[in-house]
Amino acid sequence: MKKINVQKLVGIAMLAAIVVVLQYIGNFIKFGSVSISLVLLPIVVGAAIYGPSAGAILGGVFGAVIIIGYLSGNADFLWLANPVATAIVCIIKGCGAGFVSGLAYKFFATRNIKSGRVIGAYSAAVVCPVVNTGIFLLAMFTIFREQLISIAGGTNTVYFAFVVLAGVNFIVELAVNVVLAPVIVGIMNAVRVRR
Repeated sequence: MKKINVQKLVGIAMLAAIVVVLQYIGNFIKFGSVSISLVLLPIVVGAAIYGPSAGAILGGVFGAVIIIGYLSGNADFLWLANPVATAIVCIIKGCGAGFVSGLAYKFFATRNIKSGRVIGAYSAAVVCPVVNTGIFLLAMFTIFREQLISIAGGTNTVYFAFVVLAGVNFIVELAVNVVLAPVIVGIMNAVRVRR
């Protein structure tokens, strides 16, 4: 039992380190003013391998790294408008994306169906960016509505939020997750079974 817990803690810690590195690298990959987030991949992998709580922890690390970036001078319009609300949204969307993707994986992987783990990995890979982007958009239309209207500059706010703010980032996150997460989860599951 202790060996499994230590392995789990080490695995989560390694994935957390990857989250930090990918989030830092992601700050330099931009389409317009939007940073492309590659960080959801280790969150999906951690959620699938170690469970929903691990996914939430890794998502929390993701949110914390964003907040640290804001505090170190990389503030965007949301942080400047309301830093407390922005911090709360960052943590909630990260934790929520990790937790729900872990639930999605677990739902299919524990069913007595052929390829349950594969279906679970794909579902977790899709669910994670959907929840992450969904919570962001929900915050834009509620908490940050005034800022959304201001930066949209007369453009339809729904179009601006879905296409300009979230569109490219969401498509890249979804594509990276769907292509890579199931492969990595499959490899890690195969290695775990052999031990």
